[in-house]
Amino acid sequence: NSVNERWSKDEPPHMVVRNAAAASRHLLVWFPGTNGLAAKGPNLLFDTAVQQGFQVLALQYHDSEAVAQICRGFRLAQFPDCAASFRQHRVWGAPLSPLIADQASDAIVPRMVSVLHYLVQSDPNGAWDYFLDGDQPHWARITIAGQSQGGGMAAFIAKTQVLAGVITFSGGWDKGADGDIASWYSRPSATPPARWHATYNVAEPEAKTLAKTYQQLQIPDSHIHALSEPAEAAHAHSDGIRNPKYQPLWANMLAATLAP
Repeated sequence: NSVNERWSKDEPPHMVVRNAAAASRHLLVWFPGTNGLAAKGPNLLFDTAVQQGFQVLALQYHDSEAVAQICRGFRLAQFPDCAASFRQHRVWGAPLSPLIADQASDAIVPRMVSVLHYLVQSDPNGAWDYFLDGDQPHWARITIAGQSQGGGMAAFIAKTQVLAGVITFSGGWDKGADGDIASWYSRPSATPPARWHATYNVAEPEAKTLAKTYQQLQIPDSHIHALSEPAEAAHAHSDGIRNPKYQPLWANMLAATLAP
């Protein structure tokens, strides 16, 4: 069963999907891609997660500008660490960068904490407090995943937090001032490499860059999935989260990230 909750009158809703019969001790937090709407799924992927034993929180955040749209040209020359500053601002809310106008409270993690606290009160049968550690997410009990910009945000969090798992679907291709892969991808990862999984479609325009990015992230080769089925989505870039032919792969990746 799913429950849609509107976080404010001016914004699209978040979405929660869970088995109404019983609460789970596994949570998948989903971040949509640029201009994406959390309440529009991908529903089959969410259903697959529930079948694997997860509760799902699809989080709506400010996703109308992507790193690739902002961190380019003169901005990269002015701010060589543009991509990391952008993601730090959008994920954590601090320190604020001059690159985007998001308020600190708009950031992904503060918003995620607020929604979890809301769910503790509004859905007491969901055992949502299990996924909180005071005023922070209990990261070790949470798998995060996302597509495109959202996949990059998931990877950025996994660099500094020990997660149950992280799955990035075509998750961003941030560049540095030299035109090569942004340096933040090479930072040490708090989440062990064995808990990382990634996909990209071989037909999408940034396929080669994504493959290189995943190598920079030190994701094991066996956990990087180059998708090649004929696309059923409008664009190959989003086919990895929409095409039902990939449901067995989703199930396998999700099962591999289940927190003990």
